Amino acid sequence: MKVAIVGAGLTGSLLACYLARRGLTVTLYERRADPRVAEVERGRSINLAISERGLDALRRIGLVDEVMADALPMKGRMIHPVAGELDFQAYSASGERAINSISRGALNNALLSAASAAPGVTVSFEHRLVELDSAAGELVFATPAGKVSVSADVVLGADGAGSAVREQLLAEGIVAENVEFLDYGYKELSIPAAAGEFALDPGALHIWPRGTSMMIALPNPDRSFTCTLFWPAGSFDALTTAGAISAHFAEHYPDLLPLAPDLVDDYLNNPVGVLGTVHTLPWQAHGRTALLGDAAHAIVPFYGQGANCAFEDVVELDRCLDDTGGSWARALPLFESRRRENTEAIAEMALANFVEMRDKVASPVFRLQKQLEHTLERLLPGRYVSRYELVSFTTTPYAEVQHRVHRQHQVLGAGAVAAAGLLLGLARRRRK
Repeated sequence: MKVAIVGAGLTGSLLACYLARRGLTVTLYERRADPRVAEVERGRSINLAISERGLDALRRIGLVDEVMADALPMKGRMIHPVAGELDFQAYSASGERAINSISRGALNNALLSAASAAPGVTVSFEHRLVELDSAAGELVFATPAGKVSVSADVVLGADGAGSAVREQLLAEGIVAENVEFLDYGYKELSIPAAAGEFALDPGALHIWPRGTSMMIALPNPDRSFTCTLFWPAGSFDALTTAGAISAHFAEHYPDLLPLAPDLVDDYLNNPVGVLGTVHTLPWQAHGRTALLGDAAHAIVPFYGQGANCAFEDVVELDRCLDDTGGSWARALPLFESRRRENTEAIAEMALANFVEMRDKVASPVFRLQKQLEHTLERLLPGRYVSRYELVSFTTTPYAEVQHRVHRQHQVLGAGAVAAAGLLLGLARRRRK
């Protein structure tokens, strides 16, 4: 059994590790040069927040300690207002649970090295997919030496939101896609270490909420921070000179300027990325070709679940192979039927969380709501669990999270109405 995985990023590399355990012959095809030795593309290293779903996938194959060795735990959000004191908001009721900051490049390199070392796995770099016969398992790649044709029993597209495999399936008329672009772009900035130490608290994900826009910052092992601006499309073009950039940040992000000596250079030279949600139907064809991770269902990054969701795809596909006795023809449709509702659910929650991070976290009403949530979690352990805890600190299916939170809110709403009625009745009796 020969399996071709297109894309040696996070999902493809992890998938290769899982399939190697099954004794399969796996070849990873990657359009880029080996990222472990190639120069990193400027401004494209958005940090990832790995939480329980991603950790669970790594634990299952004994990679969690090795891969997460340099990750930095973040126990909450640190809110940076334009003026006034910083505000720390814990992610969990206990204040102890954390999501883990890790650079995409470091995580990719660790997984790629693990895949390369796995028995039966080969990695071919600088192979860009240009043709695919999904029914026959025939692939053609453009390489520095010319076109190369290969065949495989199973073809798996794990090549990201701009998937070449998905593009080929679209050309064949096998799948349909709907890409919903967010009317926002992102640009990366950096905060270096200050005298060898972190310039900000490394135990938090830092947020500068500004209503229609925001900036976040995540810590790195070298004691720097990777910052990402999320601004409405076209806003970045309004600042074209060093003076205009400095003046804008002095007004809207005043505490950043002293910490980011390369801010103007980063702003002028780092690219603007696009954000969007990918919906694909179906994810598989002929029982031998399929899409996983962002190639099938890319989401916006505002719940920190992109990589976690993709890793959970790998776990579910592995489970489906177990449940079907290793039959790809049965496992691939089963995988899609089990995962689709959940990936649609996290896509919705990720968009909703953008509004929360951008608009609500600085609000006193929002802070009060979060305090109430944590109080309920402590008073009703296991019975009331917040959406954030369910998404980030459990492996509860995303769709079930939505249903459970909806039921909790209904019960709380009914309780609030009952309490209000009781108070109103007592007030009327007193007046009599």
